[in-house]
Amino acid sequence: MKPKTLHYGSQYIDDDDINEVLAVLKSDFLSQGPTIREFEEQMAAQTGAEYCIAVSSGTAALHLAVKALDIEAGKEGITSPITFVASANSLIYNNLKPVFADIDDKTYCLDPRQLEKKINKNTRVIIPVHFAGQPAEMKEIYEIAKKQGIFIIEDAAHAIGSRFEDGSLVGACKYSHMTVFSFHPVKTITTGEGGAITTNDKKRYEKLSMLRNHGLTRDNSKFRFQPKNSSLTGPWYYEMQELGFNYRITDIQAALGKGQLRKLAGFIKRRREIIAKYNEAFKDLEWLTIPYERPGVFSALHLYVIKIDFERIKKTRAQVMAELKEKAINTQVHYIPVHLQPYYRENFGFKEGDFPKGEDYYRQCLSIPLYPKMTDDDVHRVIDAVISLCLRRPGGLF
Repeated sequence: MKPKTLHYGSQYIDDDDINEVLAVLKSDFLSQGPTIREFEEQMAAQTGAEYCIAVSSGTAALHLAVKALDIEAGKEGITSPITFVASANSLIYNNLKPVFADIDDKTYCLDPRQLEKKINKNTRVIIPVHFAGQPAEMKEIYEIAKKQGIFIIEDAAHAIGSRFEDGSLVGACKYSHMTVFSFHPVKTITTGEGGAITTNDKKRYEKLSMLRNHGLTRDNSKFRFQPKNSSLTGPWYYEMQELGFNYRITDIQAALGKGQLRKLAGFIKRRREIIAKYNEAFKDLEWLTIPYERPGVFSALHLYVIKIDFERIKKTRAQVMAELKEKAINTQVHYIPVHLQPYYRENFGFKEGDFPKGEDYYRQCLSIPLYPKMTDDDVHRVIDAVISLCLRRPGGLF
């Protein structure tokens, strides 16, 4: 009998989630209704932030967060080369020049020491990425940015539920102006597709609210041009005050998010149980590096990324992935360094060798299955399959 396929990540949906969604489907509002606000309030409570705006995707969250800063076109923003392309693309969407700083070779997050070298008179925003759920060194990054008057947007697409050394939650914006989240199905919680922005600044929250909805407001206390003819104004009246976007999330998605938030603690607990099993099984393998967790932080890992010395085991990464796939274990690479993408090479002049630590990480990284639906038997299947990658074969070959 063929074993079930294990993916590198997968959603967990139960009857609680389904009932939340069914309640919305039977209600008067499928979009722009009260469930969105309920989900936002619960997200704010979960992260410890004052305000939350739910949007259609993590990419939309990044785009709007940068736009809300009103940075002059042509200035610069700095992020990590080891991230999904959206982190850097959000700068370009807002007519800013993308700049990268190399990663720390243990955490795979933006290295504050490399960051400081990249700051110049044109730097306006920094987007640290909590890679795989590992909190970046935000206290150090915050101090660097504060001295220069630079904005910070935390990319926490991987990191809902993670905590810093001082116990504060990722998303509370203690060390940033805004934090963005993603709710894609492979993330820790899902809304199908969706994202969110948290902030403690009321004016920025109001601006984000308009930007996600075409730049519109119906708040008459904020109207700029009241029609002189009173017959042209009334409860239907609205103003477009910004060039915004249709980045709204639906009540259907928000309902799913509410159900998922109730299970977040359980999801994280199960993830860390799996991580503990992996760490114990792999810790003494000389050809494999397990994920590092900075002392004092709590990492709600979204990904379990191992580094493999492919030369030592005399296999390419493609061969390893194929070998695992034959055993119904799917893996993935997170990520191809953004600066090596053709668009960034051709338009900004980046080249191989620009960020050696990030590139060295990329040559060795591999994400193996990690998600709450995995049983202990599933976990042991993955462990056995990974360890067998380096077993000797007949003839003395690896």
